[in-house]
This record gives sequence, structure tokens and C-alpha cells, in this order.
Amino acid sequence: MEESTHHLAADVMFGGVVLLGAALIAVLIFRRLGLGAVLGYLVAGIAIGPDGLGLIGEAETILAYSEIGIILLLFLVGLELSPSRLWLMRRDILLFGPLQVALCGLAMFAVIQLVMPSFSWEAALVLGLPLALSSTAQVLPLLQSRGRLKTDYGEKSFSILLFQDLSIVPLLTIVAALSRAPAEEGAVSGWLLVVYALLAIVGLVLAGRYLLSPLLKLVGKISERELFIVTGLFTVCASAAVMQMIGVSAALGAFVAGVMLAESPYRHELEADIDPFRSILLGLFFLAVGMLLDLDVIAAQPGVVLGLAVALILVKTSVIFLLARFFGLSGSASIITALLLSQGGEFGFVLFAAAQGALLIQPEAASLFGAVVTLSMAATPFLMILAGKLASRKQASEVQLDDPELAAQANVIVVGHGRFGQQVAQIMFAAGRSVTLIDINPETIDLSGEFGRKVFYGDGTRIDLLQRAGAEKACAIFFCINDRDLDAETLTPVRQAFPKTRIFARAYDRRQAIELMHDKEITIVREVFESSIKLAVEGLKSLGVAKPQIEKIVSEFRVRDRSRLTAQFESGDMHAGQRHSFGGDDSDDFLYD
Repeated sequence: MEESTHHLAADVMFGGVVLLGAALIAVLIFRRLGLGAVLGYLVAGIAIGPDGLGLIGEAETILAYSEIGIILLLFLVGLELSPSRLWLMRRDILLFGPLQVALCGLAMFAVIQLVMPSFSWEAALVLGLPLALSSTAQVLPLLQSRGRLKTDYGEKSFSILLFQDLSIVPLLTIVAALSRAPAEEGAVSGWLLVVYALLAIVGLVLAGRYLLSPLLKLVGKISERELFIVTGLFTVCASAAVMQMIGVSAALGAFVAGVMLAESPYRHELEADIDPFRSILLGLFFLAVGMLLDLDVIAAQPGVVLGLAVALILVKTSVIFLLARFFGLSGSASIITALLLSQGGEFGFVLFAAAQGALLIQPEAASLFGAVVTLSMAATPFLMILAGKLASRKQASEVQLDDPELAAQANVIVVGHGRFGQQVAQIMFAAGRSVTLIDINPETIDLSGEFGRKVFYGDGTRIDLLQRAGAEKACAIFFCINDRDLDAETLTPVRQAFPKTRIFARAYDRRQAIELMHDKEITIVREVFESSIKLAVEGLKSLGVAKPQIEKIVSEFRVRDRSRLTAQFESGDMHAGQRHSFGGDDSDDFLYD
């Protein structure tokens, strides 16, 4: 018994060394070549897998465990999305997403029927529809690492990916409805599965509100970092397990758990604790996908596999590009979105296995289309290089987008040249300060150019871009961007990277001001605060109120507003400090002569 345990421990240790060593070497090489980590992981998996050097087996087991990386990824994405922001994205999630899955799936169904007439229509359908899904594990980290998740094409891509995760339920229902296998005793019907999924989501939301929030407060009082990690991982795994038990995507459960905690004061700590686990497990996932690639299938039918992979990319690129244009994206953003989502996805493997179990396709067909999905995923880094070139070429014809490193050294950097940033920049120019203007919207840059203002292109919250803009020598950076999600977590690293530079930020409202107040070194101004005071002052003048009295009222209002804002920040409750407001039921009256 002890000897077998010793051998098992040695095998596990050897497997870990091989996996991590192969990943380290391959990722270093592919990063150096500018092709990204994902392709490195895939190639490393092929090299050490059963069809390569055969250094390690049990690829299915590794894949099963590493899928936790996808679950953690969806949880972290959920943490970034409050319910209110999801509501703003509802049109893309509930309309763009379904159209993409349906049109791409039916197009691939037609391609399979044309190329493989020996396949029944049922087989072509259960193979074509899964090919409409894209790789969440590949696309989302790419968007996050490049700071593009909040761009127009980033939000559209995320909306589609989110619906694709939701579509696992109806796709599995279609497979079950067409199944030729004997019905399993106690199996849940498709429509009942949808009801169970909705009930599970409601249950998770209630559990988050009434169980998880008090638990996190208790852990916060204890202040043990390990407990935060355990609580975070428990939340993710428990939510995912609930969904998986009823036959729904486990990643969906993790995403719901993340959204539940999106407005929690412990969100940032949970994100920091869980992110390292996500990175490692996602790497293992792509290693396992590479190990599962059946090279014999490719060797037996190289033309068919390569042709189907190319057809998949071309079909999805064409359909998604047209849909993106229909939903209002620019030509360049549509190209990026289409190429970004043109590959097959990891849930395709799940649906191919389900179709095989339902006796709709042969194991050889599952292996063949599994290879097609893997090849399309491997092509994604090259497609993104192409997307960048096409987008920059198209944008160059529309508007000149220069990098901030081309700007002369300035005293002040203004990030965001919209209606707010324009006024800030004007006053800085009037004071004789040199100013570098940065914006991420090509239309804004183009419009500013018509009025003689040179605006440089880029995401001004990124430290590397600010370094290129000369932030180390600048006296001040003004963040004037119209982003309600801008918070201290985003700006504190900027302040720390440039400690001699003062940071100023525009806040949309009190809620965003409170989020920014977590860093006391950031100067915050609410965008309508001063203008509303000015309008009220003009109104009092017209009503005949004396100037000294107006000044006294405004001064008292400012003091009370600051006291109320401080109370809201310290308590985390927007209802706090109501006694400081004029006209409130429990406010103390302000008497004046």
C-alpha cells in the first residue's frame, strides 16, 4: 500500500514537472514571437501528449480539473459587472447573442451537409450548432490583458460570449430531443432544465444577499487573508456545482456568483486572491486541449480538417461582421469583433461528447470536429494580428490615430477629450500650461482634429501608455473620461506609478465619488456639482435674495454635502447622513436672517 502510494506521488510530481516545464518553455518562445500564451500552451500540450512525445497521459482528467480555470474566469468577469451594467447590455445579450449563435450554427450546418453528404441532417445539426460557440477561455483573457473589455467591441464580444454560455442549455436540449439512445431513468427534460436553471439563478442571488454577504463581513472582521481565499473559492465552486448538478454550464453559476458580489466592498480583495488560480488553471486547460488533439485524424484527412477549420473561421467572421455592423459598430470594431470570435470554443467538446452519447454521431466524427475546433483556436493569435492590421489600416483612412509617445513632453495630461475634458484642457491652455490630450474614441479624435486640437489615441488608464505620454515628468493628470466604473482600484496603481504627479478625477455622481474616495490622494469633482450650484445661485438672485445671504447658503450647503458624502463613504450606505440634507424629514433646519 505504501509502495503504491509512493509511486502515485512520484507520478503526480513527474507529471507536474513535465506540464509546468513544457508550458514555461513554450509560452516563453511564443510570447517572444508575439503569438501569445494560448498558442504556446496548445503546442506544448501537443508536444507532451499521447500523439507527441507521450511524456504524460490522462489528458481527460487534466482537462476536467483545469476547466475550473474557466469557472474562475467567469467569476472574475462577473465581479466587474454590476446588475445595472448588465441591464444596459441587455440588448446585445438577448438579441445580438441569439442571432449570432443561430445564424453561425445554421451556416455551419449547411456547410457540413454540403461537404459531408453521408452525414444525416441530425448529425450535421448537432455538429454545426456547437461550432457557433467561441472560446470564452481564449477571448476574455485577451480582452482583459489588453484593457479592451470596456470598449465598444469588447462589450459586444462579452455579451455574445455570455449568451453562448447560456445557450448550452437549449443546445443540450436539442441534442436530447434528437437522441437515438434509450432514455435514462430519471433524466430531466429540456424545458424542465430551463426552469431548474432559472430557479437556481434566483436561489444563488438570494444566497448571495442573505448568506454570503454576512459571511464576508464576518471574515472581514477576522482579517485573515487565507479565509478570504477559502471563502472566494468556496463561493465559486459552490455556485458552479449547483448549476452542474442540474445539467447547466458550471461557468454560468460562477458568473452569477461574481455578479452577486460586484457591489460588495470585498470585491477587490476577492479578485486579487483568486486571479492567480485562474491564470494557472487556464494554462493547464489549454495544455489539456493540445494533449487531446488527435493527430491521427488530421494525418488521415488533412484536407478535410484544414478545410473545415478555414470554413468555420470564414463563416463566423462574415456573419459576425455583418451583425456587428447592423448593431452599430464601426467597420474597424466590427472586423476586430468578428475575428476575435471566429474560432470554435471549449464547450464544443462538451456538446460533441453529448451528441456521441446520444448516438447521433460516431466517435470518429467527434474526434474530427474536435480537431477542427482546436485548429481554429490555434489560429486565433494570427487572426488577431490580422485584425490589428486591418483595423489600423481602416482607421488610418478615417482618422489619424497617433500613439501618445509621439507627443512632446507636457506639464499636464488630460485623459478624455469629451465635453468635460475639453473645458479642463481649455483652462490649462489659458494658464499657459502645455497639455497632452488622450482619448480612446476615434470619432472624438477626428472631431477634435477638425477644431485644431491634436488628440492622441489610447486607453489613458493604462500605466504603460501614460509612461509613453511622459506622465513621470508631468505635474498633473486629469481623468475626464465618461466611465461610471472608474474607481480607486484603477487609479491607485497610476498614482503609485507616478508618485510626483497629482491625480484629478471626474465623478459621474455620488456613488462614483464614493468609489474614488477609497484613495484619499485623488482629487475628485462631481461633474454636475458646481453647475447645479451656479444655476441655483442665479435663481436666488432672480428671487431677490441678497448676495451675502446667497453666499452663506451656498457655504452651508457645501459643508453639509461634504459631511453627508463622508457619512455615506464611511458607512457604505447611501441613506447615511440624511440629517445633513436640507428639506429632509430628519434634517435639522438651517436658519438664516
